[in-house]
Amino acid sequence: MGEYNCSLLSSGGGGGNAKSNQHNQDQTALYTQLVISIALGAGAFITFCVLRPRWKGLYAARKRQKNAASKLPPLPDTFLGWIPVLYRISEEQVLASAGLDAYVFLSFFKMAIKFLAVTFFFALVVILPINVHYMHYSFPPGNTMATLNHSPNPHFRFATTATPGSQPDVAVIAKESSNSSPSSILWMYVVFTYLFSALAMYLLVTTTQKIIGIRQEYLGSQTTVTDRTIRLSGIPPDLRDEAKITETIESLEIGKVESVILCRDWKELDDMMAQRLVFLRKLEEAWTVHLGHSRARSTQASRERAQSRAAVREDAPLLGDSEHDGQSHIADYGLDRPKTRIWYGFLGLQSRTVDAIDYFEERLRRLDDKIKTARSKEYTAMPLAFVTLDSVAACQMAVQATMDPKPMQLLANPAPAPSDVIWQNTYITRSSRITRAWSVTLIILILTVFWTALLVPIAGLVSIQSICSVWPQLAFALDSNPISQSLVATGLPTALISLLTVLVPFLYYWLSTQQGMLSQGEVEMSLISKNFFFTFFNLFVLFTIFGTASISYSKVNDTLAGASKDASEIARKLATSLQDLDYFYINLIILQALGLFPFRLLEFGSVALYPISLIGAKTPRDYAELVQPPVFSYGFYLPQTLLIFVICTVYSVLQSSWLILFFGLVYFLIGSFIYKYQLLYAMDHRQQSTGQAWLIICNCVVLGLLFFEIAMAGLLALRTAFYRSILIIPLLAGTIWFNVFFRRTFDPLMKFIALRSLHSEPPFGNVPPGESRYELETDHGRAVDEDDETGLRYINPSLIIPLEEVWLAKSRANGTSHGDEAVEDV
Repeated sequence: MGEYNCSLLSSGGGGGNAKSNQHNQDQTALYTQLVISIALGAGAFITFCVLRPRWKGLYAARKRQKNAASKLPPLPDTFLGWIPVLYRISEEQVLASAGLDAYVFLSFFKMAIKFLAVTFFFALVVILPINVHYMHYSFPPGNTMATLNHSPNPHFRFATTATPGSQPDVAVIAKESSNSSPSSILWMYVVFTYLFSALAMYLLVTTTQKIIGIRQEYLGSQTTVTDRTIRLSGIPPDLRDEAKITETIESLEIGKVESVILCRDWKELDDMMAQRLVFLRKLEEAWTVHLGHSRARSTQASRERAQSRAAVREDAPLLGDSEHDGQSHIADYGLDRPKTRIWYGFLGLQSRTVDAIDYFEERLRRLDDKIKTARSKEYTAMPLAFVTLDSVAACQMAVQATMDPKPMQLLANPAPAPSDVIWQNTYITRSSRITRAWSVTLIILILTVFWTALLVPIAGLVSIQSICSVWPQLAFALDSNPISQSLVATGLPTALISLLTVLVPFLYYWLSTQQGMLSQGEVEMSLISKNFFFTFFNLFVLFTIFGTASISYSKVNDTLAGASKDASEIARKLATSLQDLDYFYINLIILQALGLFPFRLLEFGSVALYPISLIGAKTPRDYAELVQPPVFSYGFYLPQTLLIFVICTVYSVLQSSWLILFFGLVYFLIGSFIYKYQLLYAMDHRQQSTGQAWLIICNCVVLGLLFFEIAMAGLLALRTAFYRSILIIPLLAGTIWFNVFFRRTFDPLMKFIALRSLHSEPPFGNVPPGESRYELETDHGRAVDEDDETGLRYINPSLIIPLEEVWLAKSRANGTSHGDEAVEDV
């Protein structure tokens, strides 16, 4: 095997050839990504437009099954006719139909569009001409080192050192002349860093004020049980009684108590209900097998089987517990009855095959008797209760005040909706909940190290030099084929990053559910925070820092060592790597916006898994679950959107800013339209609408601004413009102060309802001409996400829910069954 010299690759070395080759490679990569993304996106969009009127059970599931969405305007069944109808749906209709969470989510897209439109204008009109004139910038973005080294302005040439077989490294920058006119353009970075930071803060404040106004008006007119209920935690042992809690709350003279639900240790009952569901499904499956067809049965057969089940002796011993052979109750149907194997005896070593229907029916009967007895038992009281007051004002005074002089005792917080409570976590002790939280935090830290080790080789794929250091034969093969090189060096890393953003949130969702949180809303907020930490820290910060080190894997340790010794080393490497990875992030945004967004509209995951689920469906319950609307989880979609916004902000002043800002603008324009459709028509989002995600959005945007300002200070220091770099420090301090001011000023209004906002008038005041009342209001006295059945009172469903009967398909007049209806709906 011959020797390979990595310095002979087209991207290595210096001079005009390297610059030209790198320029051509970036062109090829960008065009290849555009072609692939447009082809994928167009195919998915056309498929959606064809399937949408045919699969209304999937693509209009929320409108067909959700009362709040039933009053939205119907979408035409034409190929593109639904687009203008969806576009004309107003913010008020979004709020009335989908709730505050959806309104807040779409408001972030609108804010991002405004920010990117303004920054793109300046990038195109001011920053791009300066780069073209003074820095010899060309389209698309070429290699920064080569571009600057061949710039006609000597003050912007990077002094480089090169050794045979190695890629040139940035060493020093030729000292600028403070009196020369061209060097003064470095003030551009300072001015636009201040300008864009101020613009982002302004949009944050104005959007937050608007959301707070809508939120206060929206929630201030609600009088639901949720709005009048507090979650009282830290109840001392001597007050763990409904009457004593009522007396204590009313003694504070803030209002009358309507009801108190003291949480108790219902684990035994909840476990029996979960076990009952398992036996119920097994019994339904046994009946389905016995009937011979999973989706049809005749009325006569139903009558015969009902008579057969009635013939079973209720006092029969449980199969396997005695010498009963389990065969005396078999009806003389034409089809054989299914069998099941049970294990019994010492250590369960003996087994017997018995009639499955009789066995599971008997298990259900005995379990039902135990559940009825368990519902009447008295369970150990826990230090948690849901207290419903007589007014919203009394509830707000309770949650905004300190109720007890002792710390960690009688803590009042707004209660989640009854349907949102995770009752299995209400009887977890505080110590257990703290242990779980710290354990999950430790696991996330371990995963962070694992993701870092995984992302280093992915970062190495960006540079053909790093590929050559590991696999020279592949590097030289790619070097001779520009299309293949662009697919491997650009397409593969962006695809892997996109795949991680899809798969990792499922792991973090499971971790969030293990922390013992009391409501699904808290799990959702925790998931948003965890996934944003993963996307921002692992997929952006570490990936960017290792972008410089990816030239050679041996430099990874040098990067870590240098960063740990000197904080300025982080800023220097960050600034250098940001310039080298500009085209990578351009391709990533292109793939997300043009290639993958239409697949979300298509709901590719649900479509791909539906045939598998359909094959595995046997019982009517299985078919009913097939047509349930897919759940829209903000924790899965919002963090990635925040990451794209941060990337656009960080690159807003750099050399390739106009390209990144343009495709970022396209990303948010397409995303706002797609998510608007899904939130209103296609997907369910069950959490109580309080708009709490906006606080996380604001914190992430401020974090992105700090990262942007640090990167710009590092860039100026890298070009030896130390005076200008120091001028960024006051902006950093101002951004931190803004964050403190913002949280103190606006956070309380995003968590609570001001007493002056409480009124009996419907939200939004008078109805504008041309709009009907139903488009602007929800049902009187009920929040959008509060279900009619479960939203009436706070009580563990295991205590009151009717014990379900076996689901068997019923024949209809036309000869089809419920199972067939489920298939037709999808």
